[in-house]
Amino acid sequence: MHKIITIAWNMVRRSIGTVKGVMIFILLPSVVVAAIISFTGGAGEEQATVLYANSDTGAAGKHLLAELAKTGDYKLEERRDEAALKEATIEQEGTAGLWIPAGYSASLMAGQQPQISIYELRASESSMVLRMKLTAITANMAEAAQAVAAGSGGTGDVQAQLAAVLRQAEQHNVGSTRTDYNLYPRQTLSVVTGLTLMFLMALVTSSVSLITDDRSGRTMIRMFSAPVRSYEIALGNFLGSFLVGMIQILVVLSLGRWVLRYDYGMPMALYFLVLAAFMLVSMGIASTVAGLIRNPRNAGMLNSLILTPTCMLGGCFWPISIMPDYMQKLANFTPQKWAIQAVDIAATGGGWNELWLPFAILGLMAAILLAVGSAILRPNEAGISA
Repeated sequence: MHKIITIAWNMVRRSIGTVKGVMIFILLPSVVVAAIISFTGGAGEEQATVLYANSDTGAAGKHLLAELAKTGDYKLEERRDEAALKEATIEQEGTAGLWIPAGYSASLMAGQQPQISIYELRASESSMVLRMKLTAITANMAEAAQAVAAGSGGTGDVQAQLAAVLRQAEQHNVGSTRTDYNLYPRQTLSVVTGLTLMFLMALVTSSVSLITDDRSGRTMIRMFSAPVRSYEIALGNFLGSFLVGMIQILVVLSLGRWVLRYDYGMPMALYFLVLAAFMLVSMGIASTVAGLIRNPRNAGMLNSLILTPTCMLGGCFWPISIMPDYMQKLANFTPQKWAIQAVDIAATGGGWNELWLPFAILGLMAAILLAVGSAILRPNEAGISA
């Protein structure tokens, strides 16, 4: 065990023991991920602007807007009519446009289900949450309208009675607040995750380069004759690179969560566990590839042959769903796909009854690749000198 730890510590020191190593493996990923978070989803996210045109003269339309305003999630901006609302939506003056038709309150009192029109250029998380909130508010108003209609017995001003009930409801003396709608991950989460996975995969190139340098410089032969067994050398290199990856993950996640106040939409520990599982597979790939490559100059080919293609197939740069069917099937053989899927499941409220599959596949990949890497490393053989 002491030999494995010694080899691992030497790998850590050679990777991030210099200013260049710290900049490449720690500072660069942190800066890039921080920039993405800051520009697209960092702390202090602005309220979504919702444009509206209210053609209803009754209490229901006013109550609907009042309830949206009370959530604090939206900045409401009025437009004079439906045509102006459509034009403003096309000009992207707001996230979505909300049109309340004339007679909306009267339709509710008549037991009908009047439709509210929502205009948007593209579906987004904000617009989906807006739809859900409108559905919930409308359902509550419909129940109130039915209760008023049943209690009035057809006498009195039912519109005034409904207005009184809705004003009382706006006091929210008793109520609940739901902050997690379990729709899908935040819009920026997939981008942040994809970039983080890409930087973690970059450690593969560094690990392979260091291992091939040891082989070509006959350092590995001297370790093997110490004697140090082949699996101890493989495990030491694996553990050292894995520790570097853990440091990188901790720095990136800590910067996003406690400095930029970014909400990952899931427990930090679970997100860390997903990235750690992916790191295990990455180091398994490094061990296997290092056992196959004999010339240190060929290590640079990993970017074009393994890293970039797997990141593209695995969904680091774009959603897997937009790719052709055959590419979606190929994505099942990339660890990036299963890491992103685990993040998606966790961010949408999924439990371990769903998370076990991606974790099991990542664990199986790591075990197989590490076993293969240990078998083909052959530290007693010298590589081709650079």
